[in-house]
Amino acid sequence: MLFNVRKFFSIAKLTGTSKQLLRQFWYGPPAQMNAHLKGRDLLTLQNYTADELKYLLWMASDLKQRIKHKGEYLPLMQGKSLAMIFEKRSTRTRLSAETGFALLGGHPSFLTTQDIHLGTNESLTDTARVLSSMTNAILARVYKHNDLDLMTKEATIPIVNGLSDLYHPLQILADYLTLQEHYGGLNGLTVTWIGDGNNVLHSIMTSAAKLGMHLRIATPKGFEPDLSITKITEQYSKEYGTKLLLTTDPLEAADGANVLVTDTWISMGQEEEKKERLKAFQGYQVTMQTAKSAASNWTFLHCLPRKPEEVEDEVFYSPRSLVFQEAENRKWTIMAVMVSLLTDYSPQLQRPTF
Repeated sequence: MLFNVRKFFSIAKLTGTSKQLLRQFWYGPPAQMNAHLKGRDLLTLQNYTADELKYLLWMASDLKQRIKHKGEYLPLMQGKSLAMIFEKRSTRTRLSAETGFALLGGHPSFLTTQDIHLGTNESLTDTARVLSSMTNAILARVYKHNDLDLMTKEATIPIVNGLSDLYHPLQILADYLTLQEHYGGLNGLTVTWIGDGNNVLHSIMTSAAKLGMHLRIATPKGFEPDLSITKITEQYSKEYGTKLLLTTDPLEAADGANVLVTDTWISMGQEEEKKERLKAFQGYQVTMQTAKSAASNWTFLHCLPRKPEEVEDEVFYSPRSLVFQEAENRKWTIMAVMVSLLTDYSPQLQRPTF
């Protein structure tokens, strides 16, 4: 039988102090950080401040500690439902959202274009309005980022970007949590990206400097990150006092790196470009030779799924590779996002050092 705090308050003649203690037992103590995220959308990390990003990572650490390590049951999503619109196939985004939301006591509903009228005989506007009346949040994995922008205008509930052509914010939150756990902090780390100027890189570019991380990017000519996002990244680097390098030389980018990161060279929807891309990315495979240029404490990240031409087995399956911890942390970070956007819960765990 689940404990209903509101009902208990209405029955028991509790004093103000008793109520406060009980709320802290259930929801945790008030967060010692300026972050007001309830009701917000999450389309891009660009829209989140340094403190808000740190708060989400703190929340993820708290939920992971309480639920996974202490075995506590936190039904923070009890009575809530999540609409999951997926235009693209998925392993980690789908499983992390479905299992995470259910673990918190909520009901996730997985919806593809084969399941609902979206894109066939019902507009995005109408779909957003209908889902707003039946669910508490929408997680959308789409081809066009503009569709998410439209959805936020029409929906009255939080919209979370599960991946778009421009950004993949949930992935990068998981990456940062993984690095936080491994290094004990993020400030001062040098992150090197070797690969395509894609949505995953864009999310790193719009957030790394806010957390004090230096960024070194190597992309082939013609596959650079979006120019407008590059300009924003240059601005952030100046504002937060971090270093930024953009090059076409993977070894130059890897020089002194604490973290080596790559991703698929051929994203969903780019299959027709495979031959051209494989040719352009020759020399961009992350290898032990690449790692010789990195710092002595280097680690490796990849959002998965991985192909051998992107990173050799010797790196991918080495003790330096954090890819499977990174994959698991997709679950705890999406849970942190949902709890932050939909509830008043505050972390109980001591705030980590960032």
